[in-house]
Amino acid sequence: MTDSCIVITGAAGALGQAVAQHFLSAGHKLGLLDHDAQRLRTVFGSPAKAVLHAADVTSADSVSAVITQVLQAHGRIDGLVHVAGGFEMGEGVHQITRASWDRMMNLNAWSFVNLTQAVVPVMQRQGGGRIVAVSAAAAREGAALKGAYAASKSALQRLVESLSREVRAQGIAVNSVAPTTLDTSANRAAMPDADRTAWVPLDVAAQAIAFLATPAGAAVHGQHVQLGSA
Repeated sequence: MTDSCIVITGAAGALGQAVAQHFLSAGHKLGLLDHDAQRLRTVFGSPAKAVLHAADVTSADSVSAVITQVLQAHGRIDGLVHVAGGFEMGEGVHQITRASWDRMMNLNAWSFVNLTQAVVPVMQRQGGGRIVAVSAAAAREGAALKGAYAASKSALQRLVESLSREVRAQGIAVNSVAPTTLDTSANRAAMPDADRTAWVPLDVAAQAIAFLATPAGAAVHGQHVQLGSA
């Protein structure tokens, strides 16, 4: 299993780093993608079993080029962990601008379609693979001033369910994790007085993702695993 290759998007972010370190510690080969190439190099340096690539997950050309480079380096892709996404407080639903709507849908829903268009054919040729998307607890229901964000994460979960039903017979497991609040330094700084007892530690989230992204989670299909309590 340690010869497998896992592609991680948003790898330079807090959760992406935790997931990458989990897999690096287990000896996996990695393709680490982020929109910020300099931050990738600052965070990871030059790990022996990982290749680092800048990528725009909303661009088909960018994703296709990077996936080709990962295949050239490692020869296969066994897992995709799609951490990259976006969050912003927005307008009320009756005030949402097209720009806000498109930004959230592109980052949180279209990016998943874009990545799977490049990765699924690889997994089909290999006879299997694992795909894990990072959704959010906000996908369960609407919330004030989060209409576009909640809609985009809900769309992501419907895409996960649909793709799962389309490819599970080919040995490809597709699932998502839906964290509540992640225990990051940024969230602690933004919410210094919050009760953190229900927050999700990054290493715990990484372990849950790793279970779904490796053969250990091969029997799980089309599920949204909630992390933390609402």
